[in-house]
Amino acid sequence: MKRIGLISDTHSHIHPEIPNIFNECDEIWHAGDFGHMQVARDLMALKPLRGVYGNIDNQEIRQLFPRFLRFRCEEADVLMTHIGGYPGKYAPGIEEMLRTKTPDLFISGHSHILKVIRDKKFGLLHMNPGASGRTGLHKVITMLRFTIDQKQFRDLDVVEFTR
Repeated sequence: MKRIGLISDTHSHIHPEIPNIFNECDEIWHAGDFGHMQVARDLMALKPLRGVYGNIDNQEIRQLFPRFLRFRCEEADVLMTHIGGYPGKYAPGIEEMLRTKTPDLFISGHSHILKVIRDKKFGLLHMNPGASGRTGLHKVITMLRFTIDQKQFRDLDVVEFTR
């Protein structure tokens, strides 16, 4: 069983409460747009970090993090990318990727809109943690915490802060 902290679109800003929010998490996952390498370093200092680069990330970040990350956590197959869309409106190429080898959990960022949706077509769970940075049109900073127990996703917490 693992407790996960999921964020995206930090855009060079780590909210000061993140160490407290992710204190009981086993890992932090970042769905792209770190903005600056220091964000990755700060998160790695807290917990083991998995992530993907986003469209604003520079070469230093792109050398450390891939565009697509596929891995197993507990018994769950996880696929993460920054620009992925969501059920019914996936980004170009994503639907084919999901059809070829469907993960249990598909994570994306980019939209700055928090969404947790069950995709009935592919039988997967989609998560987008929204944006935890200060840059963008969003008015609320959002992130997620959840537990993976074998192949089950449970104990989902939405964390929100007014910008």
